[in-house]
Amino acid sequence: MPAMLAARLSRIVPLLAILVIIAVAIYIFVSWRSTPARAIEVLIKIFTVLNTGLSALFLLATLYAWLEGNTFVADFFITCMVTTLVVLGITLLCRRTFLKHNPNYRWRITDNAETKRHR
Repeated sequence: MPAMLAARLSRIVPLLAILVIIAVAIYIFVSWRSTPARAIEVLIKIFTVLNTGLSALFLLATLYAWLEGNTFVADFFITCMVTTLVVLGITLLCRRTFLKHNPNYRWRITDNAETKRHR
């Protein structure tokens, strides 16, 4: 059983490596152009959208593989989907923590939402 779990987790290493590279590149670039707090805000927004989209994509791929009767591919995509859902959950926890420690950004988010409603 542990060998099966290790094999399953080893399949997601490339996905995690790509997500880490994207995160580091975005953080370095936005920190260089603006502030580290702004970089974290941008990173949270991008990762929320990215992981939501990837989760939906992997869900569709899993359903398609199951309909085709390909259990190995369905197992791979379900592992990827669970990974992106876990990363999405971590991103939302980071967002909550960021807003707790930076209350001035909470006003910015509220002001932007109110501004969009009045337009």
